[in-house]
Amino acid sequence: MSVVIREVASKKELKEFIWFGIDLYKDCEFAAPPLMMDDLLNLSKGKNPALDFCEATYFMAFKEGKIAGRIACILNPISNETWNQKHARFGWVDFIDDAEVTKALFDVATAWAKEKGMTAIHGPLGFTDFDHEGTLIEGFDKLGTLAAIYNYPYYAKHIEANGFVKDMDWKEYQITIPDEFPEKYFRIADIVKKKFNLTALQFKSRKEVVNNYAAKIFDLLNLTYSHLYGFTKLNEKQKHFYISLYFSFFRTDTISIIVDGKDDVVALGIAMPSFTKALQKAKGRLLPFGWYYMLKALKKNDMVDLYLMAVHPDYQNKGVNSIMFAELMPRFAKNGYKFAESNPELELNTQMSAQWGSFEHVNHKRRRVYIKQL
Repeated sequence: MSVVIREVASKKELKEFIWFGIDLYKDCEFAAPPLMMDDLLNLSKGKNPALDFCEATYFMAFKEGKIAGRIACILNPISNETWNQKHARFGWVDFIDDAEVTKALFDVATAWAKEKGMTAIHGPLGFTDFDHEGTLIEGFDKLGTLAAIYNYPYYAKHIEANGFVKDMDWKEYQITIPDEFPEKYFRIADIVKKKFNLTALQFKSRKEVVNNYAAKIFDLLNLTYSHLYGFTKLNEKQKHFYISLYFSFFRTDTISIIVDGKDDVVALGIAMPSFTKALQKAKGRLLPFGWYYMLKALKKNDMVDLYLMAVHPDYQNKGVNSIMFAELMPRFAKNGYKFAESNPELELNTQMSAQWGSFEHVNHKRRRVYIKQL
């Protein structure tokens, strides 16, 4: 039976679109399935402020009456203006191991992009750089993370068979947390703090972080990430959206925020205990027990995920990273974390990857964004 493509036209169909991506990995021991409520928020116009200016259409592929694949087609005009290009994006792409299904999905995506007057389509990408990006091409036997896509090994073969080629790669590292943090880092951190009049903040509550520094954090990210692949500046509504999404559930002892004499954020490191196993148990739902698994992972874990690291351009290559490591690594060890997951780092961002040289580490995953000229 041939493949039938249907455009998502209702909230019910959007939930079906989301659940396919969760159900496809329900028996996978490495995937970290998202929560339905998070994807529903992210993909809904009127909820995600990126959809105030982005255009998006979601398609599902059916074979023998059952959903067999999905794909989101996205047009981000701000990104195109920023990078002086005419590219469509595809994201939230999942499919069974069936060439007919993937051809139908990418045919509809490329047709959609051509109809919008685009000259290329690339992905997997989301609306912004804070969405999931890149097809996993190495590290299929490693645990996925909340912040990154996990996919089956056959994905790359299917994408390439439809005329897509490499556009950019990310690397991911697993870092061993040292039982005793090297004394030299404490010495360097003290010297750097005194030289530049910097302070590593300590927090007693999440509210203190959100009220005083959350907006400043996103201002720093807008500045330091501006040159990175696919990044577009976040507006005020998007900042508030991500603050409410990400800053409601974290540990104050797994973040490092460094300020200057004016109390401006000049560097940050944001980490969280791994939620992968909790998400596997939650199976896409926060209720009735998903919240319990998430809370348990927050309190007891042997893995910590490094979500964001940034240093103001004026302070780069001046040893400021040593302050973050001197703050975070001893806390990680005290909390019982044995390993840290770097999450995706652009392969061209050698400045970022070089910082792991002082620790035992391994590049254990790689992911790729593909592009097809139209």
